[in-house]
Amino acid sequence: MTRISHSRRGTGPPIVLVHGLGSRHQLFAPVQDRLAAEHEVIALDLPGFGDSPMDPDVTPGPRGYADWLTRWLADNDITRPHVVGSSMGGGIALELGRAGVAGAVTAFSPVGFYGTTGRRWVQGLLTGLRAATRGAGPVLDRAVEHRAGRAVLLSAMFGRPGRVTPQAARLDMAGLAGAPAFAAARDDFDNYVLAPGHDPGALTRIPVTIAWGTRDIALVHRTQSARAREVFPFAHHVDLPGCGHLPFSDDPDLCTRTILDHEATT
Repeated sequence: MTRISHSRRGTGPPIVLVHGLGSRHQLFAPVQDRLAAEHEVIALDLPGFGDSPMDPDVTPGPRGYADWLTRWLADNDITRPHVVGSSMGGGIALELGRAGVAGAVTAFSPVGFYGTTGRRWVQGLLTGLRAATRGAGPVLDRAVEHRAGRAVLLSAMFGRPGRVTPQAARLDMAGLAGAPAFAAARDDFDNYVLAPGHDPGALTRIPVTIAWGTRDIALVHRTQSARAREVFPFAHHVDLPGCGHLPFSDDPDLCTRTILDHEATT
C-alpha cells in the first residue's frame, strides 16, 4: 500500500480526522491536542493530498476515498473509530458510517447536500483559489504576514481568518496548489449528491453529528445545512456561530465540544 502521511497521538478510543478537497491533515491542528487528552487521534493526508502520494488503486472522491480508508484502517488495526471529516472528508465520514466501519461520525460542512448550482459554485470557488495560489506565489507569501492580508485571502474558507497563523496559511495554500488528486476529486463531486430517500445504512445505529459554520460560503450554510436536516433527520445537527467552512481555527473549543458531545449520550 502507498505510504500515507499521518500522525498518531494520545491514547484511548480512536478518533480519525479526515480533511477535505485541497487540504491536509494539519487542518485539524487547533483541535488535535485537545482531542488527544482522552483519545488516540489519527490525522492523515488522503492519497494525492498533503504529503501522501497518489495511489493508482484509489478513485479520488468521497466514495472512492471511503473504500480506501476502510482498507487503511483495517491494515492499521483501527477498529470502529469515531471518524471526523471536513467538507469532502465529511462525505467520507458519512460513507464510513453508512457502511458500518465508523463507530461514530462527526461531519463538518460535508459535501453532498448541494443542488447543481451549489455544487458548481464550490467546484468553481476551489478551482479559482487553487489557480490564485499557483499564480501569485511570492505576493501571497508576503500578504499572509499581515492580518489584513489573511483576511482578504482566507475569508472564503475561514470565518475568522485572522486567527490562522501565517505559517499555517502558507502551508494551506501550498497544499491546495500542489495536490495532484485535486481535479479528479473535484470532478467526482458530480457523482456525490445526497437527497431525501438516500439509504442511510448503519448511520441510524450510531451517533451522527453534522455541524455547519454559519459563515460558510463555500458549502452555503443556509441552504445546505437545511438539506442535511431533510436527508438525515435522525442526526444531531449543530450550527457553529461565526465559523466558516473550515471552523477549527475559528473556534477550537466549540469544534472540540462538537466532536466529543456524542459521548455524553452513548
